[in-house]
Amino acid sequence: MLADDEKAIAITLGDELEQAGYRVTVVSDGLAAREQLKTHRFDVLISDIKMPGMTGMELLKITKEEHPETEVIMITGYGTIESAVEAMKSGAFEYILKPFYNEEMLHLLKRIEQIKALQRENIELREELGKRHQFDNIIGRSKPMQELFQIIRTVAPTDSNILIEGASGTGKELIARAIHHNSDRKDGPFVAFSCAEMTPSLLEDALFGHEKGAYTDAREMRKGLFERAQGGTLFLDEIDDTPLSVQVKLLRVLQQRQIERLGGQEVVDLDVRMVAATKVDLADSVREGDFREDLYYRLNVVPVKLPPLRDRDGDVRLLIEHFLERYGRGRTYDVPEEVLEKMEAYGWPGNVRQLENAVERSIAMAGDKTGLAEQHLLADRLKITAAAEPAQVRTLDEARRDAEVKTIIAVLKHTGGHKAQSAKILGISRKNLWEKIRDYEIET
Repeated sequence: MLADDEKAIAITLGDELEQAGYRVTVVSDGLAAREQLKTHRFDVLISDIKMPGMTGMELLKITKEEHPETEVIMITGYGTIESAVEAMKSGAFEYILKPFYNEEMLHLLKRIEQIKALQRENIELREELGKRHQFDNIIGRSKPMQELFQIIRTVAPTDSNILIEGASGTGKELIARAIHHNSDRKDGPFVAFSCAEMTPSLLEDALFGHEKGAYTDAREMRKGLFERAQGGTLFLDEIDDTPLSVQVKLLRVLQQRQIERLGGQEVVDLDVRMVAATKVDLADSVREGDFREDLYYRLNVVPVKLPPLRDRDGDVRLLIEHFLERYGRGRTYDVPEEVLEKMEAYGWPGNVRQLENAVERSIAMAGDKTGLAEQHLLADRLKITAAAEPAQVRTLDEARRDAEVKTIIAVLKHTGGHKAQSAKILGISRKNLWEKIRDYEIET
């Protein structure tokens, strides 16, 4: 719908839009536009700000309240910074000053078309996953992801142990949850835990629980993760960080399907499905003596390998749209086409988590703007490019140390010193982060 009381614009722009293939409804005042909105739905409203009957600003607010999916482009010959800010805060897609070239309007409509096409694709994909596969927030239409979905559909109904292999940030817990929700255990608990977060003694306590009096601070009996997951699924992430002493006990549990709490003699029968995840090739860890071969074969009954984001052709745009919706909180944000192309070309070494952080960061840095900046979306790539430029001659170890120190300090500052959150952003375990802080003598 084109709402403007200036006949020259209504006629010339209306005709050009129709020639470009758009179905156009032209009205000359705000009240007429309001009546049209009561009976028709429009993809886009182009509205003058100053009109008889009802102002364009009032029309904008009513439109976004009643039809939030309708994009609104505001045009005016009396532009001010204040009115522009008010329009954008009220949800306008763009604010244009008269006079303008009709080509500029056609370009804006093309951008809206692209955005809406991506939104439709994303909605259709999520609906398909929700109805047919119940894959939660796993977004992907690339061939590797479709093959992964097929594997999940095949193995989820079984009770076999599953080993998920994938680099940090690829979404291993999401896959584990999808397996659980597509299994006969979906009504039971899903218990997730990272083996990298605790010392061997605390890890044993967390997994198997303890009896009252098992040690000095054991003032009451406490069930461990295996018992809490009874009838459901236990997901152990970072299984490669499990100490050998704990691996022995895990093997016994998988063989006998029974546990004993620390300090106790009662045997507890288990009805738990085991899903483990690793960020490294466990076969290599077995060869190096860091992981028990017998436990590896017990866990690796069904191997599931997650593809890195760089191998998921076409998924970057879908994921960007998904994260824009998640962190936009109802606001529509625009990523220029040339930036989208650069984001698709970037390797994303931190995978989906890195992409998610980039979108969240760019929205936080956008302020009142709806256009997201390349410097925020591709900050990681720009830093790497800058670091690659010649600076000073030094060894690789020195360069690596300096880079790690600077990155750890920056992330700790960003999280306010929260080590668990910092470790998650850095893609390492809390234990690894503590060791680096100690070795590098970083003040916290």
